[in-house]
Amino acid sequence: MKIALVSPYDFAHPGGVGRHISSLYGHFVRLGHDVRVIAPTSRPVGDFGDQFIKIGRPFPIPASDSIIRVSLSLHLAPTIKEVLAREKFDVVHLHEPFMPMLCSAVLRFSDTINVGTFHAASGKPGYNFGKPISSWMLHRRARKLHGHIAVSKAAEAYAKSYVPTDYNIIPNGIDLKHFRPEVAEMEQFKDGKLNIVFMGRLEPRKGLNYLLKAFYLVKKEMPNTRLIVCGPGTRLRKRYENWVKDNRLQDVVFTGMVSFEDQPRYYRTADVFCAPNTGHESFGLILLEAMATGRPVVGTNIEGFTYVVNQGSDGLLVPPMDSHALAQSLLVLLNDKKKREEMGKNAILTAQKYDWEQVSQRVLSFYQTTTEKVRRQRLEAGK
Repeated sequence: MKIALVSPYDFAHPGGVGRHISSLYGHFVRLGHDVRVIAPTSRPVGDFGDQFIKIGRPFPIPASDSIIRVSLSLHLAPTIKEVLAREKFDVVHLHEPFMPMLCSAVLRFSDTINVGTFHAASGKPGYNFGKPISSWMLHRRARKLHGHIAVSKAAEAYAKSYVPTDYNIIPNGIDLKHFRPEVAEMEQFKDGKLNIVFMGRLEPRKGLNYLLKAFYLVKKEMPNTRLIVCGPGTRLRKRYENWVKDNRLQDVVFTGMVSFEDQPRYYRTADVFCAPNTGHESFGLILLEAMATGRPVVGTNIEGFTYVVNQGSDGLLVPPMDSHALAQSLLVLLNDKKKREEMGKNAILTAQKYDWEQVSQRVLSFYQTTTEKVRRQRLEAGK
């Protein structure tokens, strides 16, 4: 099968959709399929060789307390038509299919089987950017989408509010060969202190400001603790570092961006992994990655996280934007090694349900059933 995996986002910038597509690509290729990744990019992408097709130049746009990087060009049509005519895909799989401009334009010109995966839980501008024109465009494009996937119930509910139809829920996956309990911890942090690890972009909706305040409370109760902050970001990092300095808070380490190779090692270094996100998360991928390494998690009870965490079994969830509740849950686990170990074992079992080997097979099966459905419909229409 010849498959196009299309992302609207800058493929050189770290993000969940890009990782999702990269994982699908790897598994599909290993199964013998001919796959291309199509996306805008701000710099060369070296992992795919000639199988990566750059279309468009991304620009940053504020959205949902975050920044999305998409192409805004109105002149992508000639390139898209040329690529589609040359490659002759059996399936075009668009991630956030109505996001401007690339995915929406590919959907417009594609005359093969079109499948869309909806990742967002709220706030993405593809649905309501530039009203009323965007609403008219969305309904025209929606007719060309033959199969609909949502990564969670939260993503399904959000997508259904704009495009009411049937959705197949296929979650994000975890590479269990990469994220596993046997990886080595980061040696520089093996000094007897209990480590809390945060992993994510330094932007408001990731909630690091609430974790810093919570750690301030934790540190008063348990001086032998450390907070390790992993993730890219410059503007907010300076603000967070100033807050730490002004409050004379010790043992807060900012690592900057962590390579994909080292991410499991940082998860494994955690005695507790913490995700204090404030909202707008359709899926708790970051939690599952930590859980796959055998670590208990403390997160917020936003819908995307409740989808993957079993409260009290493999993690603890607290109300978002509540530093006191966050601190209390962290202290519960930091003070109880036996509980941490028990939750860590349960976390591994939970993460195994999201193995990419299984998830990629479910996506391929969905391609097949969607293709058969469209062929049947076309035959009936021909009669």
